[in-house]
Amino acid sequence: MKIFGVIMAGGGGTRFWPLSRKARPKQLLNLSGRDLMINETLERLLNVTERENVYIVTNVSQVAAIKEAVHDRIPLENILSEPAARNTAACIGYAAAKILKLRGDGVMIVTPSDAYVKDEEEYSKVLKLGAVVAENGGIVTVGIKPTFPSTGYGYIKYEKSLDAVKKADCFVEKPDKVTAERYISEGGYAWNSGIFIWKASVVRDKIKRYLPDLYSDIAKIAEFIGTDGEREALNEVYPSIRSISIDYGVMEKSDDIKVIESDFGWNDVGSWDMLNVLHKADEKGNISVGDTIIVDSARSTVYSEYRTVAILGLDDIIVAETKDAVLVCPKSRAQDVKKIVEELNDRGKKDLL
Repeated sequence: MKIFGVIMAGGGGTRFWPLSRKARPKQLLNLSGRDLMINETLERLLNVTERENVYIVTNVSQVAAIKEAVHDRIPLENILSEPAARNTAACIGYAAAKILKLRGDGVMIVTPSDAYVKDEEEYSKVLKLGAVVAENGGIVTVGIKPTFPSTGYGYIKYEKSLDAVKKADCFVEKPDKVTAERYISEGGYAWNSGIFIWKASVVRDKIKRYLPDLYSDIAKIAEFIGTDGEREALNEVYPSIRSISIDYGVMEKSDDIKVIESDFGWNDVGSWDMLNVLHKADEKGNISVGDTIIVDSARSTVYSEYRTVAILGLDDIIVAETKDAVLVCPKSRAQDVKKIVEELNDRGKKDLL
């Protein structure tokens, strides 16, 4: 069985401002203290496939940084650059076309670039199980067993059974707190990890069926894949491709999706308040990264990149310091940090973006 890994690395991670920037999005941050998030993702995939079979799809503006980050972990020609951000359906369609044209058909494991996984052995077992299902023509999504009623993740509703691979009923958007609590109490719901497993030919055919316009545009590019005209075709066609997620465009319309509910300690670490996933809190629940001093404070997160950062008598807050900016906000507003990025953009402060 031939397995390809496809890492989607186009995100900006605006909720980690001021640490994350356009030139240094979340996947290029070392939030764990071990390695860049994209490299941790890549290394996990290398437990189930070979380096020459791993691809990264990113924005053209991030290609140089991605190449520097991954160094020689994979062939540099496996780093695919999108001339414009057109969401996950276009990203996956282009990667599938590239693989089919240059490498032939095979199982694609598609994963975001910036999630945390605690149990890598269990993670590998799940991917290998999914690959077996996909090799036989199935479409698999990896669901995460909820550990709390999160309002920050989408959910997958599935048919309850004792089987390891279950039938998906539907995908549901990020719920409010009451709805999330109901999902947990009822059972039969998993967090949507954004990890998909299918054969390249299968996802191509699904896109052709449910997104014929997008398929047509990818086909125009596929004609030139592997030739000197590929970049020109990408630049001409890609920016006008319809922007739609694979969830909306394909997964929610298909009635043959399989779910593997997993429990390998997954977390997308999407905002500052989630650093407790990566770092051990002190006895008062504070998370400290860098040169920090925390006195008479509880459940706060303090991140220092350059200077000493001290807080006194502050509970449930976030302080993040970089060379040119400082963020201070309540932990309850961590999801709203992207609003600061929007304000900076409106004010024309490009140097801080």
